[in-house]
Amino acid sequence: MMQTLLDQFSESIRLAGTRRRPLRIRGSGSKDFYGGTPSGEVLDASGYRGIVDYAPEELVLTARAGTLLHEIEAVLAEQGQMLPFEPPHFGPRATLGGCVAAGLSGPRRASSGAVRDFVLGVRMMNGLGESLQFGGQVMKNVAGYDVSRLMAGSLGTLGLLLEVSLKVLPKPQAEATLQFELNELQALEKMNRWAGQPFPISATCYHDHVLTLRLSGAQSAIQATHAKLGGQLMVADDEFWHGIREQTSRFFREESSLWRVSLPSTATLQLPSKQLIEWGGALRWVFTDEDGAKVRALAEQARGQATLFRSATKPKIIFHPLPKPLLQVHQRMKRAFDPQGIFNIGRMYPDF
Repeated sequence: MMQTLLDQFSESIRLAGTRRRPLRIRGSGSKDFYGGTPSGEVLDASGYRGIVDYAPEELVLTARAGTLLHEIEAVLAEQGQMLPFEPPHFGPRATLGGCVAAGLSGPRRASSGAVRDFVLGVRMMNGLGESLQFGGQVMKNVAGYDVSRLMAGSLGTLGLLLEVSLKVLPKPQAEATLQFELNELQALEKMNRWAGQPFPISATCYHDHVLTLRLSGAQSAIQATHAKLGGQLMVADDEFWHGIREQTSRFFREESSLWRVSLPSTATLQLPSKQLIEWGGALRWVFTDEDGAKVRALAEQARGQATLFRSATKPKIIFHPLPKPLLQVHQRMKRAFDPQGIFNIGRMYPDF
């Protein structure tokens, strides 16, 4: 059955290329809000699913792109393991392919790494309907240009993801969450100072004068850190971090546009707005109805960049504009993987 699906994918892609008709790659649609709205007929990849291989002793899992994230996480949990980058689902039918294509990581990203850091290999289908494989199931298999990690965050503009091999990690023995009442400058200073010390910090969040700090590791290390840092021990912290990861907490219940702003961790953003700070100060979630050009200009002044993450309307420019040399690199990669220009046109950039 899976081979039949692959044949159907290949035929659809070849036909679209011949007719120069764009295709819109889609899994469950849980992240349709992210990026622009691509044109073309939907290429539904959700049926290509299932775990292909899982070696708990090797900390490696390979699954088809249509496999549901919650199914993967359930299998990992049985072995006391997890996806280290704590991917947001944004819906009950979120798939592995959508997770990798979107390249989004959750609260644990600053301590554990991003999605692309755990991608060992991928199988994909290019714009000619050819099935290609890159990377492997161990880090040492990666030689030359790491195409497998290039797929992370590409939003389906380079090809159709078929299978992904991921490195997984053991779940921490224990976790606890501390809270501190601070102003923004104090919170940024403490997050950056503590990040340089041997504390088992796995996530940070600052909003509304409260710094929330998650500790993960051995119980003894958590207790020692709590004794040293102080802070109020939080009850129901799993629910709190789930709300941050899935954007279901009260902060995210706004109707104005939500911006994802990446900045140096010690920077301050001079933008009157409602903000939530993650990743030790490197990620700012900002609700504002300010003009996009102004938001990006202020982000650049702080040596960062801004992406319109979610909005009731979709402007032409969603992601922070790239410098011309870097944009040309993106365009060349697009032509190499998708020579007919049919995959997810308009999802990342207006013209490709």
